[in-house]
Amino acid sequence: MSNSIKKIVWFCISLLGAFAFSLIALEREESINALWFITAAVCIYMVSYRFYSAWIASKVFVLDEFRQTPAVRLNNGRDFLPTNKWVVFATHFAAIAGPGPLIGPHLQRNLDIFQALYGS
Repeated sequence: MSNSIKKIVWFCISLLGAFAFSLIALEREESINALWFITAAVCIYMVSYRFYSAWIASKVFVLDEFRQTPAVRLNNGRDFLPTNKWVVFATHFAAIAGPGPLIGPHLQRNLDIFQALYGS
């Protein structure tokens, strides 16, 4: 896609999001269809993901795709080992999902106590 077509598409997405958001803000006495909330949210998320994430990547984090990671730079065969990205993703997911069976019953107990004291 050419650069001008991309700009037109992003302008239309921004315009649609602004229209949906203004429709939500200006409707006072009538019920509003939930589709306008979804449209406004999706358009705002798309525009912010496209432009704000690019700004963060270039100005805040100063990302460089040619910069070596510590696993490559400090490879010592024990603590720092380059690995496949899917292995790292699985390890990260396991670290997040692992405590669920431990924490879940405690959260439910607290909820039960709260409901017993204050009603449901």
